Amino acid sequence: MGINDKDFGTMVFDYPRVLGYYTLDEMNQKVDYLKEFGLSAEDVGKLLAFRPQLMGCSIEERWKPLVKYLYYHGITRDGMRRMLIIKPMVFCVDLDKTIVPKVKFFQDIGIHDDAIGKMLVKFPPLLTYSLYKKIRPVVIFLMTKAGVSERDIGKVIALGPELLGCSIVNKLEVNVKYFLSLGIHLRVLGEMIADFPMLLRYNIDVLRPKYRYLRRTMVHPLQDLIEFPRFFSYSLEGRIIPRHKVLIENCINLKLRYMLASTDEEFEERVKAIVERRKRFESGVTSEDVSNSQTGDDDEFPVKGAMLDESQSEVELTMFDDGESEAESTMLDDSDSEAQL
Repeated sequence: MGINDKDFGTMVFDYPRVLGYYTLDEMNQKVDYLKEFGLSAEDVGKLLAFRPQLMGCSIEERWKPLVKYLYYHGITRDGMRRMLIIKPMVFCVDLDKTIVPKVKFFQDIGIHDDAIGKMLVKFPPLLTYSLYKKIRPVVIFLMTKAGVSERDIGKVIALGPELLGCSIVNKLEVNVKYFLSLGIHLRVLGEMIADFPMLLRYNIDVLRPKYRYLRRTMVHPLQDLIEFPRFFSYSLEGRIIPRHKVLIENCINLKLRYMLASTDEEFEERVKAIVERRKRFESGVTSEDVSNSQTGDDDEFPVKGAMLDESQSEVELTMFDDGESEAESTMLDDSDSEAQL
């Protein structure tokens, strides 16, 4: 199976029973069963070297019931292979005592069966976490300290199951305090997390320079960040700064969503289209002025019509200042201290 001497020694040291407790026929049966998930002989070898306890699991009593249960929740063979590779211990835990109660809990907080299957494939380690010491405390924290509503908690966990693996004290609590210090209200923060759960997983050292650049250099209001929390998911040096420079050079003001959530080709096309549209508009106004001066006609309606024709969509309007009304601004405390920035 391609196990080298070092891995073989580690396997025997971690699980001595693998060497003489099982018959060769039993071991071959288990290897063949694992191959049915699409694993090669070499993959199985690496898997057993890393988690030899798999050899101690019964095919009939442990693996087949688990496979049937996972299949019921919409997990395909490829999904199970991913779970095996990422967290093989999932195939060693007790189905009724460990996995079923957690799935029931996920259902109780509003996650649908098909979403549960996708969530387990995305982040298999959560099935090995303690329900009462890890999973429930994180859910309670999100609802009571991070502003996530009962309506949205299922969505948050389904989209970001990795949150269940975060430390409340060292990660989640620290990030919540940081966002609240920016002047974001707790309820609004909960809505931001529902839109982008990974918001709470970034290190503060990553968040702070991006926020500082957004507010000091780009001079965007806090409301823009609230509307597009995925801003923090983009590289400052690789995407945010280069694209902002392009907008400045072309005298264009785009919403963060249109500025960042596109490929380089799409961004270039959007900028090019806005520049060309502006040139046509300015050319039209100039032509009208020349025509009016020659004929002595003071009729301004054609020029006004040309200006109205330019405001066709939200994307087109973004070339102008995207200012907020005073009523909208009063919803948030948009005054940051130097320490917060």
